Amino acid sequence: MLARNRFLLLVVVGGAALAIISLSLQFLNLIPTTPIVEEQPFQAADGGVGVAQGKSRKRVFPMPHTQEPNPISEAYGYCNTPNRTEQAWEGHSPADYKLLSVQVMIRHGDRYPLYSIPKTKRPAIDCTLSVSRKPSHSLLNSFISHMGQGGRGHWESPLSSVPRLPNHSACEMGELTQTGVVQHLRNGQLLHQAYKRHNLLPSNWSPRQVWVETTGKSRTLQSGLAFLYGFLTDFDWTKLTVHHQWSTLFCGSACDCPARNRYLEEEQRRQYRLRVANTELERTYADMARTLGLPTRQLRAANPIDSLLCHLCHGLSFPCVPMADTGSGGCLTMAQFAVIRRQQLDDEVDRRRAGLYHKYAILATYPYLNRTATKMERVAKGNEAGRQPRAGGEEVFTLSSAHDVTMAPLLSALGLEEARFPRFAARVVFELWKSPPMTQGQSKKRAGKAEKSKVKDGELFIRVLYNGEDVTFHTTFCRPHDRHASQPLCPLKNFLSFVRRDMFSVVNASSYQEACYRRPG
Repeated sequence: MLARNRFLLLVVVGGAALAIISLSLQFLNLIPTTPIVEEQPFQAADGGVGVAQGKSRKRVFPMPHTQEPNPISEAYGYCNTPNRTEQAWEGHSPADYKLLSVQVMIRHGDRYPLYSIPKTKRPAIDCTLSVSRKPSHSLLNSFISHMGQGGRGHWESPLSSVPRLPNHSACEMGELTQTGVVQHLRNGQLLHQAYKRHNLLPSNWSPRQVWVETTGKSRTLQSGLAFLYGFLTDFDWTKLTVHHQWSTLFCGSACDCPARNRYLEEEQRRQYRLRVANTELERTYADMARTLGLPTRQLRAANPIDSLLCHLCHGLSFPCVPMADTGSGGCLTMAQFAVIRRQQLDDEVDRRRAGLYHKYAILATYPYLNRTATKMERVAKGNEAGRQPRAGGEEVFTLSSAHDVTMAPLLSALGLEEARFPRFAARVVFELWKSPPMTQGQSKKRAGKAEKSKVKDGELFIRVLYNGEDVTFHTTFCRPHDRHASQPLCPLKNFLSFVRRDMFSVVNASSYQEACYRRPG
C-alpha cells in the first residue's frame, strides 16, 4: 500500500514537472503552441503540382549554412500565399506585464509586376476584389464596404487622390492584388487576436492614440488600410488621419545624408561585380534572350525575375513565344528562374560579407528608429506612477506601410542580417512593456535576499518580432543580454543607447550628424 502511494505521488509530481517545462519552452519560443498544419498542394509554374513546406511556422532565419538553400522553395516562401495557419508570438510576455505600445512596419502585400518581359503576354490577373475568388477572407466583403466610406477620414496630400481599393480587371503595373489585400487582412486580424487581452486600445480610442503612415503608392496605402481593418474592424473614419511619407526610407525631415548615398553607390558596384562574374547567370540570360528573340541587354533591363515571380506566386505557366524562322521561340523555364534566384541568394551572402549594405542601412534607418525610440519614451513617461494622463491619451499604436527597400535596411540596421529578405506582407513589430509593481511583501522579501534582484519596479522592456517570430535576442542591442536570467526580456535602455549612440560605431561616428557629413578620409 505504501509503495502504491509512493508510485502515485511520483506520477503526480512528474506530470506537474513536465507541464512546467512545456510552458517554459513555449515562453522561450523553443516549441510552437499552435498545431502544425499540412499545406494543400499548389500548382507549380511549370504545370506540375508541388507541395509547400508542411509546417505552419515560417522561418525568418535560413537553415544552417551546411545546407544549400533551395531557390524554388525560397521563392514560394517569398510569395507568402495565405493558405496556411500561422502562429504569432506578438503579445507574449511574463505574467502581469503591461503592454504600453506597439509600432508595426509592414511591407505591402502581393502585387502585379513592376516590369513586363518584352514580346510576352502580361500575366492575366484580375485586380478587382471579389469574395467568390480565391484567396478570400471572412472580412473581405465588409472591408470593401467600409472603404467606400473613406471620404470621412483625413488624408494628407496627395493621399486623398489615391484609390483605397485595387480596381482594375486587368492589373496595372505594381497594383496590389486580391492576394495582397487578404494577406494584410490576415495580418491585422492576427495582431488583433494577439493584443485583445492586453487592452492596448480602448473601444473609444482617440485620434491621438493611432498613427497610420504610408508612401504615396496605391499598394502601400491599400495594404495599410487592409491591415488596419483586420486590426480595428469597422474603425471610425472620423478619428483616422493617414499621414504621407514622401521617402521610402520614412526619414521625414532628416533624409539628407551624403555618406548614406556613398555607401549605397559602393554597394551597387559590389552587386554589379558579383553579377557579371557569374558565368552561369550570363549563359542563362543569353538562353532566355535567344528564346524570346531579344538582345540580352534588353532582357536584363526588363528585370525578368520580377514578372517570373508573379507567375510563380499565382500558379501561372511561365511566358512563351511562338517559334520563329530565326530559331527563337519556346517557353522560359523553371531551371532558368532557379539560376537567377540562386544568384540573388548568393548576393545576400556576399552582401553580409562585404558590410557596405549594413553601413548604408544604419544611416538609412536612423530617422525611423529615432522616431520609434522617441515614441516609446513619450509613452513610457505618460505611464509613470502618479503622472496625470495626457488629454486624448498617448500614441500607443503606429502602423507604417512600406516597401522592401524600407524593411530590408531596417532588418540589417537592427543586426538581423541573417533574416530572410522581406516577403510580400512581411511585418516588423516593436512592443513596449512595463513590469508590474511589487507589493510591500514582495519588496521586503527581496530586500532580505543576499543578492539583490535585477528586476526593478516598473522597469521598461522592448520586444522585436519579425513575421511573428521573437527576434529580440538576435538584435545587436540585445544579443549580449542573458534571456535565461531572472528577467527574460530586453531592457528598453539597451535599444535607446543603440539608437542614440552605439549604432554609429559601425561607421566610426558617435552621431547621425557626424556620420552623414564627415568627409571621407
